[in-house]
Amino acid sequence: MAGEIEIKEIYENGMKILEDLTNNAHELQEQMLEEILRRNAGTEYLSRFFPSGQADKLNFKTNVPIVTYEDTKPYIDRIANGETSSILFADPIIQFIRSSGTSGGQQKLIPITAESFEKGKYHLFLVDIVTKKCFSGPDEGKSLSLYFSKPEIETPSGIVASPYLTFYSKTDIFQSNLAKFCTSPIETILCLDNKQSMFCQLLTGLLQRDEVVQLSSIFASVLARATKFLEDYWRELCCNIRTGYLSDWIIDPGCKNAMSLILTGPNPELADLIQQICEDKSWEGVIKKLWPKIKYISSICTGSMSQYISLLEFYGGGIPLVSPSYVSSEACFGINLQPLSKPFDVSYTFLPNTAYFEFLPVNKDGGGKAQETRTMDKPVDLANVKLGQFYEVVVTTLAGLYRYRVGDVLKVTGFYNKSPQFQFLERQNVVLSIDTEKTTEEDLSKAITNAKLILEPFGIMLTAYSSYSDTSSIPGRYVLFWELKMKGSNDLPKLDAKIMEECCCIVEESFGFTYKALRKGGAISALELRVVKHGSFDELMDFYISKGASITQYKPPCCLKSEDAIKILNSAMVGKFFSPKTMFLSALSEG
Repeated sequence: MAGEIEIKEIYENGMKILEDLTNNAHELQEQMLEEILRRNAGTEYLSRFFPSGQADKLNFKTNVPIVTYEDTKPYIDRIANGETSSILFADPIIQFIRSSGTSGGQQKLIPITAESFEKGKYHLFLVDIVTKKCFSGPDEGKSLSLYFSKPEIETPSGIVASPYLTFYSKTDIFQSNLAKFCTSPIETILCLDNKQSMFCQLLTGLLQRDEVVQLSSIFASVLARATKFLEDYWRELCCNIRTGYLSDWIIDPGCKNAMSLILTGPNPELADLIQQICEDKSWEGVIKKLWPKIKYISSICTGSMSQYISLLEFYGGGIPLVSPSYVSSEACFGINLQPLSKPFDVSYTFLPNTAYFEFLPVNKDGGGKAQETRTMDKPVDLANVKLGQFYEVVVTTLAGLYRYRVGDVLKVTGFYNKSPQFQFLERQNVVLSIDTEKTTEEDLSKAITNAKLILEPFGIMLTAYSSYSDTSSIPGRYVLFWELKMKGSNDLPKLDAKIMEECCCIVEESFGFTYKALRKGGAISALELRVVKHGSFDELMDFYISKGASITQYKPPCCLKSEDAIKILNSAMVGKFFSPKTMFLSALSEG
């Protein structure tokens, strides 16, 4: 009951709460660090940095090192193996949050406490308030929210570890409020078979199509997956609706029971309507046609998810794409106070009450082109960041992360009251490397964004991409994998060699000075572009899910490190093209 009262107060006073938070950002950050040190300075990890016992901000910044997950992992492993969590933080551990492992290359175990969960929950409620404020009437309908679960695992000490959404979907706060806003019964969300879960969630969404006012998922990759699933299964979904019988292959007891309460009888009129929509040769705007009252699509579309923007805009047919918040397994960072911003223009306002933030200045060289980044100077507080400057975010939490490098590069775009607003660029990590050349995730994303513009006049869409450094021969080369489709259908486009070679050339021309110099000197071979058949990146997602990744948290790998993953895409290749040296050198001389 107390929790319900607290939630009601947040919703009633949400905008005032935001004003108070952002007007007092500096003071709240100071209080946050003081509280973290007050509670945790006596832990084994932190106490060694305060030999005099003086655990204040000055000694914290002077003595406590800036670290990565690998530096903290030995302590997390000790807790997982049975030692008390007080070696790292004072509060009792609830469980571990398991990251997807697809962006950084490894799964991480991040501790969560009751208080860190409360801060995350608070963050979600504020996001919901801000988003709904921009759209009239979302409280009057439901959300088709595509959420999925993964099996929980236990560490040797018996502590549960799972993806955040699996943990959150089992909490009372989620389940008690679920029926009020979500079309998907909890049983379909908790189903551990992703295929059965997706089928049942889409089926319930179609059965309640006149109530759906928003479509949502955590990441845009899930919505891209859902549209592909809909293309493959709309006939079977229509058959279920027409006959009133659930497909025999849905055998999960929870799904069967939940669907028996929703799929209560034949509805041939609805089935005919959905069939008519899905039989259209072009699926442009299909989301709006299937759910006519939908007001917005809510999903994180920034960073590595930006590759799905054009796809969602195509299927959405003008429905606003809202990228609501900036979160990670480690912490909640900020929210988008301008939900109607174009996806590429989104900035996140940092909330000062979720963690203590520092920012490592990042040097960005070169006249606007994607360049190598490097950190420089000492970190600054949230109150001292500068407009237009680039930073890598460092976080300190109540749950055992101290001066922890998240790896994300941000740009300060403005301020809301006294709280800075950041544009999320990319992870700092280098994804491609040959010789002395290093290409970051941001470099690659910008280069591909430039190249795909060549395809648009021909009605060709780039729906997914990845890459790897091929050093099997000397000199080595960068290899790109692209999945393409025609705007009007799922047909594979006719691959014109000249156009594809021009795409290769534009990617190379968009890279930095070091790449161009090494390419010109013959130390790097021509970039190779491999086009794969429709659905190949779904197979890649299935591969990572089979290895433990969560479909809800899945981030498509910008660069492939796994030989098995490379084999999956190579086996689906339908064409390959190289950047002609003459074209590249011509572009280089013109630049």
